[in-house]
Amino acid sequence: MHTQERPSGSPRAELVGSVASVNVSHGGVPKRPIPGGWVDRLGLEADAHEEPEPIHGGVDQAISIYSVESIARVVADGHRAFPGAFGENLTLSGIELGELRIGDRLTIGDDGLVLALTARAEPCQTIAHWFIERRIARISSKVNPADARWYASVLSEGPMATGDPVKVLRR
Repeated sequence: MHTQERPSGSPRAELVGSVASVNVSHGGVPKRPIPGGWVDRLGLEADAHEEPEPIHGGVDQAISIYSVESIARVVADGHRAFPGAFGENLTLSGIELGELRIGDRLTIGDDGLVLALTARAEPCQTIAHWFIERRIARISSKVNPADARWYASVLSEGPMATGDPVKVLRR
């Protein structure tokens, strides 16, 4: 994670990282990596959900987000984890999930894609098989906010690809 200052010299938190993986499935988990894809107001076009709205998807849950840093900590605790295992569409690198807040905006790449964080994505039993003794609370925002997933809405549609730069702008 990298913090920059605004040109005026007044401090403004801006986290900078990159897209480690773009992940999709025909429904369910895991989601598998693809080189990239188009993101519209309902999410990544190539992605699908076994359980549609209001459980998964919709404009407020268009994109699910996780990070390689969180994956590494979950694996270090003995659980199985990899990009897409927990159903995320976007796996970040260089941005700590615990530093993010509802309303933060993520600009991805250089072609206009902008996401807004809407809520924490609490774990469900669909991903329990990845955890020792099915302890999904390991990635719950109440138990471990640094390793909890996020949901985001799409403010401005555009492409997303592995390697794209990601900037988090504070609201």
